Amino acid sequence: MYGINGSDFPPVTEDTFCKYVLYYEINNSRVRIWDLIILIPNALFVLFLVVRFNKAQLKLRATSSPIFLTFYSLVWGNVIISLIRCAVSMTVNASMPFGGLVDKILWVTVRFFLLATEMSVVIFGLAFGHMDSRSSIRYVLLATSFISLAFTITQGTLEIVMPDDVFHIDTRDYDLFGHGGMLFWFTSSLVFALIYYIILLLPWIPLREYLALPTKLSFYLYILLLALLDTTQAIGAGLLAWGSMQSGLCVVDVTTWLYFSLYTPLVYHTFLSEFFSVSQPSIMFSYKAQMDEPMDDDQVSLPHQQSFSSLKTDSDYIYQSNSVYDSTLFEAGGTTPMNPVYSASLQSPDSIISGQSIEIGAPPSAFQTQHMSST
Repeated sequence: MYGINGSDFPPVTEDTFCKYVLYYEINNSRVRIWDLIILIPNALFVLFLVVRFNKAQLKLRATSSPIFLTFYSLVWGNVIISLIRCAVSMTVNASMPFGGLVDKILWVTVRFFLLATEMSVVIFGLAFGHMDSRSSIRYVLLATSFISLAFTITQGTLEIVMPDDVFHIDTRDYDLFGHGGMLFWFTSSLVFALIYYIILLLPWIPLREYLALPTKLSFYLYILLLALLDTTQAIGAGLLAWGSMQSGLCVVDVTTWLYFSLYTPLVYHTFLSEFFSVSQPSIMFSYKAQMDEPMDDDQVSLPHQQSFSSLKTDSDYIYQSNSVYDSTLFEAGGTTPMNPVYSASLQSPDSIISGQSIEIGAPPSAFQTQHMSST
């Protein structure tokens, strides 16, 4: 019995490239290649967010919808915690007991944030995207945080108490982060893949008549990519848990790199890129059915997609008197009241001046007419 956590075969030898890349340090500097190839795409994405930060702030101020701010905050949180993990892992000695423990805790922490975001996106899309209320957002974030916390605690416990021999380095006598072991990794990946495949089937089954399903293609492409990623990850973990194929480690390496490096940019591109674009802001979700439910006091519907080809600059967009956020796909009346704080601030100076000129040129009141006739 060679494996402790789901593997009955000897550990993969250290001379294989797919295991060597996980622990090799550049010139014995504690900077591992694995951490570096995850750090680079996250650092580039942070640079992209910084460059577009002012533009994003303008768009967020122009709408009272809280869901865009929520997703924007989750994107920032994910990429920052990933950068912190890479930086700390490059400074601690993973071969020492304390350094190895810190490295595993950081991996589990990053997984917690990514999984919470992953589940929040799905829940907002299927159940709460059409509501977009602050209270529903809080409930969703709280629920996904608890589920993600339970998942990561289980993963961390297995990782520390029962490390998988597949990720043991004999020459340095320490364990790499093994994602909770092959059995846990295989089972969790298979469960998530099954959930995503069921979501993809919802528009084609009779249950769709009772659900306000999203109709935006990008949402289903997002679900499809995650389903394929989890399926591939389950195959790789299964090969390592019950097979002698060393290529399984290469499979899980690729899926791990894709998830920890490109998942956050995927969320941004799928749900926020159009909203933050100058010429074409777009809604995050649209729905076939409208929900005839009373709205909360703090509830604001998502904006309707309109063309902004005539707008030239961000200032022109901000000072439009007829705001794009006055119409929506989710209400029978087709209009949603703007936040009163922004309602006055988003009016252009020209509209205010024109309004004053109308009052000056208005016909005389009844009292003035009567007074003139009496004289």
